[in-house]
Formats: sequence, C-alpha cells, structure tokens
Amino acid sequence: MIAAMLVGTLAQCTDVAPRGGGDILVLGDSVMAWNGSKGGSIGDAIGQTLNRDVTSKAVPGAQFDNTSSVAGAVGFDVQRQLQPGRWNWVVMNGGANDLSADCGCGPCHASVDALIAPDAQSGAIPAFIRSVQKSTGADVMWMGYYAGSGSGSFAGCRADLVEIERRIARFARSSNGVVFADAEDVIDRNDSADFAADNIHPSPQGSAKIGAFLAQGIKARDPRSQTTR
Repeated sequence: MIAAMLVGTLAQCTDVAPRGGGDILVLGDSVMAWNGSKGGSIGDAIGQTLNRDVTSKAVPGAQFDNTSSVAGAVGFDVQRQLQPGRWNWVVMNGGANDLSADCGCGPCHASVDALIAPDAQSGAIPAFIRSVQKSTGADVMWMGYYAGSGSGSFAGCRADLVEIERRIARFARSSNGVVFADAEDVIDRNDSADFAADNIHPSPQGSAKIGAFLAQGIKARDPRSQTTR
C-alpha cells in the first residue's frame, strides 16, 4: 500500500525451530485467512513456497484491537490469536476492520493514532510487535494491504490504511527483527484474476502471489528451506 516493498532489519535466527511453539505463525483478518478452507490461504502459500511449517490463526472479521472479550476468545482480536511458545517468525496484518468498526471508515484520525501514533513508535501495533518479539523470540513481518478492485473495496478507509502502513514501515526501519512487506507490490488492482468475486479479498491466485512474496522476504533473511519441531 506504500512504495516500500520490504523494509526492516532482523535479529539473528537459529538453525532449528524453537521448542514449545513452532516455525512460522500467521495472525490476521480475512485477507490473510481467505481461501484457507481449500488450503489456499496466504499462510498456506508461505508454507508451500518455503517447505516450512506454518500455523495460521487468522480469522475473517478480526480487528487488530477488539475490546470484546467474547470476540477475542474466538480469534476476532488479532492480538489474542497469538499462540504461546517460541516461534521463528510471526507474520501478521490488521487494521481495516478496526477502522470500519470504530469510525465507519469516516474521520478515523483517533483510531489511526491509537493503532500507531504519528511518532511510529507507540500505539497498539508497536506495543504488540514488541511483546511478540519478547515472548516468542520471533522476527515479525507485517503485511500491508493492497488496493481493492472496484469502488466498494475498502471504501473510505484507503487513506487511513496508507497512513497506518507508512508509520509501520517507519517503525520497521527503526526496529531490529521487524519487516514491513507490502502486498500491493504483487496485487494488481486492475487484474480481476487477483480478486475473489467480492473484489475485496484475494482469489486463490491472489493469495498465492502474496504468500510467495512474503515467503521470499522471509527466505532472504532466513535461508532455511525446512525446519522441524
């Protein structure tokens, strides 16, 4: 969604998947989870590309910061999708559903700042990423949204999502072990084959393209082809 493709620096990785968790953990909303029922989600594509173990907890409708205890309990809070234990990578996205729920994709400045402040160092997103790194030992990859296809896609949210991701990219550049990867670099809003019938979510082709793109970002920094628990 912003110009940068992959930004950030990474901590030293181990050669063996850590105990008590797994290799790669995926968190997020419907964009991340779409096509999962057929084994074709973004997380599935990451695992297939790298020949590595991927566990996905992404749930359609999830907000990054959902204050409902019931919603959080069933995965509708991205932060509460985190599985305890040690992981090599945690790949995540989120924010679009927060803007829709909090401000109807209208004036959303307060919601944007709550997720990540103008300083790109504080807010729910930086706090969670730091917590994930501390508790799991993982490197973190944040996946940016792509532009939707058609006037109804992300209507009203686009500018605020771009700003959120601009700040996340800044945070990644200043944070060891954090990478920002922009799905917009591989999804063509003018190519209907990249989109599901709703013109919002990725088609199987779109999920495969994004997953392969994220996988290459991981591989460039962590060249293992396969890990075991």
